Amino acid sequence: MLFLLITCFTFITFLYKSISLKPLPLWSSEVRLLSIWFWKDFLILNPFKKGFLQPFISSKMMSLRRKSFTSRVENVEANSEMSVLDLPELALECILEKLPPEGLCSMVNVCSSLREKCTSDYLWERHMKEKWGRVIGLAAYREWQWHIASRNDSSFFNQAKQRGLVTYLSQFWPISLVRSNSSCSFKKKHSSPVDSIMSWYLALESGKFWFPAQVYNRENGHVGFMLSCYDAELSYDPRTDTFQARYPPHGRREIAIETGVTWDRLRAPPLDTSPHDLYISDCLTELCPDDHIEIQWRRNKEFPYGWWYGVVGHSETCDGNEYYCRCHDSDTVVLEFNQYTPGSRWRTTNIDRKDHCEEGNEADGFYGGIRKLQSNEEISTWRRLWPSDVLE
Repeated sequence: MLFLLITCFTFITFLYKSISLKPLPLWSSEVRLLSIWFWKDFLILNPFKKGFLQPFISSKMMSLRRKSFTSRVENVEANSEMSVLDLPELALECILEKLPPEGLCSMVNVCSSLREKCTSDYLWERHMKEKWGRVIGLAAYREWQWHIASRNDSSFFNQAKQRGLVTYLSQFWPISLVRSNSSCSFKKKHSSPVDSIMSWYLALESGKFWFPAQVYNRENGHVGFMLSCYDAELSYDPRTDTFQARYPPHGRREIAIETGVTWDRLRAPPLDTSPHDLYISDCLTELCPDDHIEIQWRRNKEFPYGWWYGVVGHSETCDGNEYYCRCHDSDTVVLEFNQYTPGSRWRTTNIDRKDHCEEGNEADGFYGGIRKLQSNEEISTWRRLWPSDVLE
């Protein structure tokens, strides 16, 4: 064993010295050139060189082309049926106009082209007027604009928080993965236009959006509110097709809530006046006997105004003869509330035609601005709500 180790060590030492000290022979460079020419000649027979497999490749390509051509013909034949998008623009609009809101919502999910058409304000404006036009007014529109602005502000802060989270997570996860996930979440949230009429319609239908309107005979026709109309915040209940009403607090009284309010007891506020502000009347000079009016009234200074129905009456000195009546020239206007019995303190009140302001006291309440009714529809609505029994 020792002899073998000594022999191997001696051979390795001799080989190392011979390689390191002796230069290469002259024929080594010729061997290199020979190897180059050898590979050059070998490439002539290279099976991957152009032309060597040309017959096999060309036959294979021809078969693939025939298959692709056949598939294209089959696709053309399969897609030869007419699509709804192939209709003329006017015909397609006529079809979409006939769809109910549920149909338009379903068509939104078909494709991007129909989504753009079915979410247009042009189609949804008619549905909004037909169902909500009688109870939606200027105050409700302002409330919706504030609602949109608050949602935009909240979404902005959510995006800012999301960007902060993305910055933090990018320290641990691949930034492309984090950004793709965050962008997808934003796209899902903002897939529909928030400020469109469609969004407003769906918000009203869902009952999530509370809007201001006015309620006739509030609190289920309580005797103390007969033939009156008060401001409230309303939310629609799609299950019962009724509304929930929230009335503002009256003095020390908490917010009153009423459920089951039907459509025929609602209206949009006819005037853009807060229930806590006095309405400046512009019809006092033209009021005549038998004119139908609404007048503001509140129990005390802490209460909001409600609108109460009445008619213009004759003065005590007038017999009501139309040929001799001069009540329209008098400085005093007599208002009658005929739902109350004769002799009731709520039956009549007098106001100053020329210098009218809030009048009244803590016992009888305070009378505010007057609004003359010009529409037969408004008058018929009040008559329909007339109580079955005379009030005291």
